[in-house]
Amino acid sequence: MNINLTLFGQMIAFAIFVWFTKQFVWTPIMAALEERKGKIANGLAAAERGQHEQELAKKHAADELREAKAQAAEIIGQAQKRASGIIDEAKENARSEGGRLLTAAQAEIEQEANRVRETLREKVGELAVAGAEKILRREINADSHRDVVDAVAKQL
Repeated sequence: MNINLTLFGQMIAFAIFVWFTKQFVWTPIMAALEERKGKIANGLAAAERGQHEQELAKKHAADELREAKAQAAEIIGQAQKRASGIIDEAKENARSEGGRLLTAAQAEIEQEANRVRETLREKVGELAVAGAEKILRREINADSHRDVVDAVAKQL
C-alpha cells in the first residue's frame, strides 16, 4: 500500500505542480512569448514599410533631379539667348557709335579743309598783291582792292 499511497501522493504533487505552473509560470511565459511575437511582427512590418518608403523616396529624388536638370537646361538656354541678345545689342551700338564718329570725323575734316582753303586763298591773294606790287613797283593797298584780290583767289 505504500507504493500506491506514494504513487497517489506523487500524482497529487504533480497535479499541484501542473496547476501552479499553469497559473503562475505558464501564463506569464506565454504572454511574454506573445508580446515578443507581436514585436517581431511589428518590426518586420516596419521594415517593409521603411523599404517601401525608401523606394518611393528614391523615385521622388530621381523625379526631382530630372526636373532640376530640365530647369537648369532651360535657365542655361535663356542665359545663352540673353547673352546673344546683349552681344547683338552691343554690336549694333558699336556700329551706330562708329557711324556717328565717322560722320563727326568727316564733318571735322570738311571744316578743316574749308579753313585750309580759306587760308590758302588769303595767302594766294597776298602773293598776288606782292607780285603785282613788284611788277608795278609801287604799293597796292589790299583793303582798297579787296574785290580784285578775292576774284584772283577764287580763280586759283
